[in-house]
Amino acid sequence: MKTAVVRSNNSANVVFPLTRQMEIFIQYPDRTGEINFVYYRYTFRKYIMTVRFVIASLLFAGTLSSAPLTKQQQQWLSGADKHEKNGWIYLHIQGSPRERGFQHGYLLAKDIDEGIRIQRKVWEYESAMEWSWLVNWSTKLFAAKIDSENMAELHGIAEGLKAAGSSLTLEEVIAYNAASELLGGWWPTVKDTVSPNSPDPKKESCSSFIAAGDMTKDGGIVLGHNTWSSYCYAVFNVVLDIVPEKGHRVLMQVAAGLIHSGTDFFITDAGIIGSETTIGGFKPFDPEGVPEFSRMRSATQYASSIDEWCDIMKKGNNGGYANAWLIGDVKTNEIARLELGLKYIGFERTKNGYFTGSNIAEDPKILRFETSSNELNIKNPDIARRVRWKQLMKENKGTIDIAKAKSFLADHVDTYLNIPGPTSRSLCGHWELDSQMSGLDEPFYPLGAYDGKVVDSKMAKKMSFAGRWGTSCGTPFIAADYLKAHPQFDWTEGLIKDRPAEKWVDFVAGEKK
Repeated sequence: MKTAVVRSNNSANVVFPLTRQMEIFIQYPDRTGEINFVYYRYTFRKYIMTVRFVIASLLFAGTLSSAPLTKQQQQWLSGADKHEKNGWIYLHIQGSPRERGFQHGYLLAKDIDEGIRIQRKVWEYESAMEWSWLVNWSTKLFAAKIDSENMAELHGIAEGLKAAGSSLTLEEVIAYNAASELLGGWWPTVKDTVSPNSPDPKKESCSSFIAAGDMTKDGGIVLGHNTWSSYCYAVFNVVLDIVPEKGHRVLMQVAAGLIHSGTDFFITDAGIIGSETTIGGFKPFDPEGVPEFSRMRSATQYASSIDEWCDIMKKGNNGGYANAWLIGDVKTNEIARLELGLKYIGFERTKNGYFTGSNIAEDPKILRFETSSNELNIKNPDIARRVRWKQLMKENKGTIDIAKAKSFLADHVDTYLNIPGPTSRSLCGHWELDSQMSGLDEPFYPLGAYDGKVVDSKMAKKMSFAGRWGTSCGTPFIAADYLKAHPQFDWTEGLIKDRPAEKWVDFVAGEKK
């Protein structure tokens, strides 16, 4: 039988017999050098369309070996900068959505690969479901609702990943960006009919405060935040400096591959600073709404005031990743707390006072109608931390500054046991050290605070903040020692990583190595 071979510039060979029943056989090397095969059978008259479709599909999926960078891609990368310090990765990106996405995807390809590998492994272990199933649902739920600019940046990340030799797809990048609302918002609504014995997702559970006026030493704003989650997800060590074509410059903490913060901690050149803590026990989710990650990025890039930021977040709200947002405007010295439920919204603002976040809703309607939380159960880490925040604010009124903020985030007092920690109930949380977890939470679970960030008005006006990677208190975490002591969590081997003691370090937008 006579055959024809079509060779592409991307190392994919298309071999087909010259018969009326067309057979298409594609052989291509993946990024590991292994040979993969794809086989198709179509009618002869459709062979041209089919060959083009198959090659385009492989290119889109990023399964072909990486090609040399084009002159345009090289030019894009010339505007980016990446360096590391004290456990953090600083990444500067700029330009059009596609351009800055490419910079992000290409320069952080290994980190994005690792982050999504971890997400996939945890998902498959806890649910016994395929990663591809979750990615398909993410695409159905979110892809069509992402605005064009954010989608272009996501496309750019996928393009940068492919250029760096990664096999990750655009759909996987979207699922990774949507992970918090996908797993914490949508999944609980279907879990019992799909994988009924899978554990409830452990949502990010952060500690944060914002204070201004008569609460602070100089009358300006002081904001502090630490990120809590499973140590598998201790990958939010990227300081992303974005100079977009349109909108405001943004400096924020992210995990590699995210177009939003995810933790969330940010500063903009409009003088807006912010953080969040997840609303614990939150239940409702609207699959028809706009993804939270897309709204958060748009609000942060385009808002010039607290009101504008909140308005963008409210529009199309889906209830996914429901948070209490602590927002400040260093132009007006005003601070606010936006609790964004689904049907109910809580909002407070002041120029003299403070707001805190510890994963318990303050608005009574959100608390009673949209959560399952008990605000009186001080065994619950959320309630214990809420009590501790009020103690610290009262004890330090009029003296709060950057140094005090750092000490708050490292605080180890357990207000349930009335002892110094560290425990799961201290502001610097250490579930891995706690044998007395409440409710159905597992003792010694590898979860807690793995960073600290602080900023005041003076720093924010310079687009600067101080961060500490590892833990807020500086205690190192050694994965091998932990797994030896708690072999019931041996499934996390290779997913949880060492976090050595690191010092506080300052970052500023536009910095160079």
